[in-house]
Amino acid sequence: MDHGKHRAPAHYEAGEGCLTTLIRIPVRIVVLVIVLPVRMVWDALVVGARATDRILLRPLGRALSWLLATLVVIPAVWLYEAVLTPLGHALLWLAAAVFVRPWVALWRYVLVPAVRYGLVVPVVWLYEAVLTPIGHGLRRVHRELLAPAGQGIAAAVGWVLTALFVRPVVGLWRYVLVPLALAASWLAEHLIVRPPAWAYRELLTPLGHGITWLLELLARGIAAVGSGLWAAVVWLVLTLLVAPLGRLYRRVLAPVGREIAAAFGVAWRIAGYISRAVGRAIAWLAWHLIGAPVTWVCRTVCTPVGHFVRDAVWTPAKRAAVEAGRAARAALRTARETVARARRDAWRALVGGPRASEPREPGSPLARRLGVTQQAMIVPSAAPEPEISSLGEKNAERG
Repeated sequence: MDHGKHRAPAHYEAGEGCLTTLIRIPVRIVVLVIVLPVRMVWDALVVGARATDRILLRPLGRALSWLLATLVVIPAVWLYEAVLTPLGHALLWLAAAVFVRPWVALWRYVLVPAVRYGLVVPVVWLYEAVLTPIGHGLRRVHRELLAPAGQGIAAAVGWVLTALFVRPVVGLWRYVLVPLALAASWLAEHLIVRPPAWAYRELLTPLGHGITWLLELLARGIAAVGSGLWAAVVWLVLTLLVAPLGRLYRRVLAPVGREIAAAFGVAWRIAGYISRAVGRAIAWLAWHLIGAPVTWVCRTVCTPVGHFVRDAVWTPAKRAAVEAGRAARAALRTARETVARARRDAWRALVGGPRASEPREPGSPLARRLGVTQQAMIVPSAAPEPEISSLGEKNAERG
């Protein structure tokens, strides 16, 4: 616990002097004075942008989208579905009827039969009936006559060529040229190659090694002098330039930069709190000076007036308009039926109606017989049906 009491605060870095601690608060106050107007202007712009987006841009976007859909999209869709699609189908059918179907019919019913029966069938017949037997006969003649004769002729010609050209050339190469080449190579090796090789190995190689050793000694000396000079230059640069700059950056610039950044961060947060408080105060004043009276007027005056207008004016007017529409539709329906009836009557008067069928006697279902109803029996035109069945019907029933 004693060790924890004497520990430095978390937001202070170890090694900070009293000067940094003394100038931190004035720097932060100055930065707050500079940042506060910027933060308030920023918050005002953010609130204005949100209000503009909610009040103006969104309704304007909805209105523009509705206007675009009403004036452009719906007419374009109707034009595409009602005009362009049928026109395209008609043009497609016309193009197929004018350009595609004649060529298809020409290909299917003229060119294919002509090529098939005028070219393919004769060629296949010629190949199967003429060329195939001729080819089999030629292959048999080649296999049984020409191939053995050719093999014998090739063997004889090969033996003659070998005896006249190959064997003399091989003898000349093996017994004349090869010994001459071996003798020439031995002379060249002992007279031309070995003396320069001995001179290179015994004289030039030791001389080159000596020169290389002297050059290495000279290079090592120069490198030692150069490394000493480079070390001195590096030490001077580090001591006179790099170390002061590093100490300046570490002791002055880095703490100043950290303090300025921290001051800006703290000032930005404090300015946000102050700007939020000012905004809430302005909103409270605007609500109590404008919003509350407007709300009271809307709730107390406008809402009852709107309800009265809706109940006393709008609802009866809507009902009367609906009834008028129904009456107008009924009148139009009656007028259409009257016009249709008048047109049919006029056509019948000019052309004549359908010919009435001649009356004919009713058939057997209207004849009186046993088991019929009273209504059928009182029909005056009904002829009586025999009550006793004939012999054939009885025999049919028995069978």
